[in-house]
Amino acid sequence: MNTSAFILFLGIVAITLIITYYAAKKTNSTNEFYTAGGGLTGWQNGWAIAGDYMSAASFLGIAGTIALSGFDGFFYSIGFLVAYLVVLYLVAEPLRNLGKYTMADMIAARFNNKKIRGVAALNTITISIFYMIAQLVGAGSLIKLLLGLDYVTSVLIVGALMTVYVVFGGMRATSWVQITKAVLLMGGTFIVSIIVLAKFHFSITEMFEQMKTATPLKESFLNPGNKYKVPLDTLSLNLALVLGTAGLPHILTRFFTVKDAPTARSSVVHATWLIGIFYIMTIFLGFGAAAFVGYDNILAADKGGNMAAPLLARALGGDLFFAFISAVAFATILAVVTGLVLAAASAFAHDFYTHIIRKGDANEKEQMSVARWASVGVAVVSILLSLFAQKLNVAFLVSVAFAIAASANLPVILFTIFWRRFNTAGAITGMLTGLISALILVIVSPSVWSPEPGKAILVGQALFPYANPGIISIPLGFLGAWIGTWLSRSSDSAKYDEILVKAHTGMKL
Repeated sequence: MNTSAFILFLGIVAITLIITYYAAKKTNSTNEFYTAGGGLTGWQNGWAIAGDYMSAASFLGIAGTIALSGFDGFFYSIGFLVAYLVVLYLVAEPLRNLGKYTMADMIAARFNNKKIRGVAALNTITISIFYMIAQLVGAGSLIKLLLGLDYVTSVLIVGALMTVYVVFGGMRATSWVQITKAVLLMGGTFIVSIIVLAKFHFSITEMFEQMKTATPLKESFLNPGNKYKVPLDTLSLNLALVLGTAGLPHILTRFFTVKDAPTARSSVVHATWLIGIFYIMTIFLGFGAAAFVGYDNILAADKGGNMAAPLLARALGGDLFFAFISAVAFATILAVVTGLVLAAASAFAHDFYTHIIRKGDANEKEQMSVARWASVGVAVVSILLSLFAQKLNVAFLVSVAFAIAASANLPVILFTIFWRRFNTAGAITGMLTGLISALILVIVSPSVWSPEPGKAILVGQALFPYANPGIISIPLGFLGAWIGTWLSRSSDSAKYDEILVKAHTGMKL
């Protein structure tokens, strides 16, 4: 066991538990539990969004994908960053103006229907669990490499910690854990990037020239087509990445933690700058790992390439630096999974239990109790599923969650705001079509089925040729919402003018 790493791990855990302890003192209402009382400032929420968004997929998965596949790995960085333009211009302010705690609140502002709330809650829980699996896979691989613990034990440790943060601290603890993590991650990534650049004499040109001979891919390392050899597969991935963020529940709920829509927009601007700088630095992480760790060593540590960044830290600065970067990666995972657990628990407790089962009659104490038990339930399900996904790259797992979010949530969000004819039937049909089509296409994709043992979860021939379902499931989500609307004779346009004004100004007619 690496003693330095163990001490740093304990330090990270201690800091986050102290944050949770103080946050728990103020978390005595559903408003505090779900949204931290709406009291975060623009810069605070911006850092928290960045901390929520820069996940294990970003730090571990992208670095590994770039190191192993070259240019194709950078598609993730580009897609994740560009996605915030969609959030900024189309989603952030309307969501804050129309919603209260969850995405379903926004849709219910126009369609006050229990079925819509139920389907929206199902989408939120499904997306959150897929995203959480990626974080737990990264955590399992990281702790196994660093502390010598087996994968199952590592996943259980992270699962237990994330449950404690949410159950006791709610959104306030989650937000400050995410802010702390974002500061650590930006600082750690900056240090690694500077050291890598120094190895190339601070010359970007020299770095690119040397990368032409540094990996088994030779000159093709700098060209697209190493991982995604089919152009439509590349397009499918990028559609999911660019459009998916605007439908991710744990990102959308962050806009309810500020007092008004202008502050929500301000927080997105802050987050975009932070995220943009970080994703530029992933180039140095990936290139550095390829050059100074080596293709075979990265694969030997983890078949998904998820340990490239920590191994790079060891190659550059020895065991102490390796321990520090690994502790930062651990903080990254903890921060993201707490946000995911909270989003899923809020959807179950607020949308499903309070509004459907109890028909709005649940008191504060009852809602808080259900939300906390839901947090435990979501954590248990995610842990169990992550045990079967150990060999998969975490960036890929997150891209699947993005595809589901873009297919199931984004069409309904946009149509709710911008289409007068849109109705209840269209909302339900669109959400279910997007969700079911994305899940089915993932199940029959090459990521789950492969003729070669060990390459995927199951051995066999894939029925769907692309790793990401976005190119099919996203249009199906929009098409399902459109067909469902036109086939239904009902009209829900009476509140449209009020919704349109409120969505863009915050004013009520």
